[in-house]
Amino acid sequence: MQGDKYTSRRFDIQKEDAIDQGVLEAIPFDYPCSSTEVTYETDEFTSVCPWSGLPDFARLVIRYVPDRHLVELKSLKYYLTSFRSVGILQEHAVNRILQDLVKLIQPASMVVEAHFRERGGLRSRVVAKYERGEGCSITTG
Repeated sequence: MQGDKYTSRRFDIQKEDAIDQGVLEAIPFDYPCSSTEVTYETDEFTSVCPWSGLPDFARLVIRYVPDRHLVELKSLKYYLTSFRSVGILQEHAVNRILQDLVKLIQPASMVVEAHFRERGGLRSRVVAKYERGEGCSITTG
């Protein structure tokens, strides 16, 4: 009897440093403290299971209340695409996206939610949240 023929089959998996955080751009938001909620959605988010090398597909929803900056959409698309060959756990991918976007735009609040498609009979829903502790302050010059 032969061993598992899939053990030696792997696809090229990149490490997390391949995530292109540098491509992200912020643009000015002219209505701070307006309680505007921004939502970005895509059904095309893909990363890779770090153990099997098989792709994970998800519907990704990013909701935030901006302060002084918005995420520039073209840069967000390139950033999310950079996850395509990265071996990262689903829960880590969602938290990494939240961390990188909060660092970029410093929103009042943000939620990143991913609905990963079924694999092995299980679907995953991962939600990561950020809430700034202090209130909004408008400075005038």
